[in-house]
Amino acid sequence: MQSQAPTTAPCPLTVAPIRHYENFPVASWLCPSHLRSAVAAIYHFARTADDLADEGQASTTTRLSDLQAYRAELMVAADPSAPVTGRWATVFAPLAQVISAHQLPLNLLTDLLDAFEQDVRFTADQRRYRDDAELLSYCQRSANPVGRLLLHLYGIQDASALAHSDAICTALQLINFWQDVRVDVARARWYPSVQTMARHGVQEADLLPTSDSRNAADLIAAYTRSARAMMLDGAQLVHHIPGRAGWELRLVVQGGLRILDKIEALGYATWRSRPKLTLRDAPTILWRALWM
Repeated sequence: MQSQAPTTAPCPLTVAPIRHYENFPVASWLCPSHLRSAVAAIYHFARTADDLADEGQASTTTRLSDLQAYRAELMVAADPSAPVTGRWATVFAPLAQVISAHQLPLNLLTDLLDAFEQDVRFTADQRRYRDDAELLSYCQRSANPVGRLLLHLYGIQDASALAHSDAICTALQLINFWQDVRVDVARARWYPSVQTMARHGVQEADLLPTSDSRNAADLIAAYTRSARAMMLDGAQLVHHIPGRAGWELRLVVQGGLRILDKIEALGYATWRSRPKLTLRDAPTILWRALWM
């Protein structure tokens, strides 16, 4: 696969620092310097929308209203003739420059907003994913657009690269779900599908913090094996992204795989304890990245 760097000149951007815990480096020093601000702008767009959907004590009506207002500001940012002066100007002023300079596909950004709105509605209605196919369809909008946006910045658009990117991004989203079972269940968000829970004989009570259900452990184990296989399939992409961006992707992949190791070390009981990466994991992740 041939790849080429974007020909667009870098744009001067000012973006807020990244403070959220993440399983992967975001706009780190490994990111190509001429794209670092663009990556950070995309990250802050997604992170802010996610916070509108997820953080604080806002009502469902308020969350959906805020996300609609946020979508409207995105449409303004996508119009090069319109000034960016709204509520989230600190997000959309940098993003507007990136959209213009790199011709970002707008549908990838709106797909992310669709996913966040779905999260709000599912939580409010206590809806569950019927089966894993429906869950994966959600990941296509909640995770895959991020990888495709980055490939767009890198000037890589062939079908094979996009498929591998989708595999990595969906795997990262699923890893986050199985890492966060304790947190999500407390928020009435259920990502294990109804069909798969039934297949493993898992009831809601089996995923509460006091549970020691063997069936629940088998459920999370099956889900993590699937996520690992998906990640390893997508990992081929690291060999087709040149330079520092390729090395950053290696760390992303190995960070996700390391979380899976930690879930396994907990006996898959992430409804009781949430594993996360620490500085102690850095040597292992770096060593594995070097040998990919």
